[in-house]
Amino acid sequence: MANHHKIGAQKRLRKTRSVRNRITGTPERPRLAVYRSSKFIYAQVIDDSRGHTLAAASELEPTLKDSCAQGTKIEAAKVVGKAIAERLKAKGVSKVVFDRRWYVYHGRIKALADAAREGGLQF
Repeated sequence: MANHHKIGAQKRLRKTRSVRNRITGTPERPRLAVYRSSKFIYAQVIDDSRGHTLAAASELEPTLKDSCAQGTKIEAAKVVGKAIAERLKAKGVSKVVFDRRWYVYHGRIKALADAAREGGLQF
């Protein structure tokens, strides 16, 4: 049984590396990285040339927690997407590259991306 988990983890790592080989965050276009757990969704924007996080947002933040608690997970992803877009606009960043890791562009990942685009980000 443990072997199946190891194989799944290896596949996820291979897919993540495949995406990351094509995507790199620069000062002009930082990388919008998304992490999705079974309960929550997180987003952070990274300048890979400096290894510096420009902005981050998650459902667990006190400012976003109330608006995320009532709705579905997809609605919470939209709130996080809008929050990350607002924080980047305040820093003068409007273009990013989207790093979905090994996640399929569907559901919560797509909702976060669409909300970030509505907030003014281009990718």
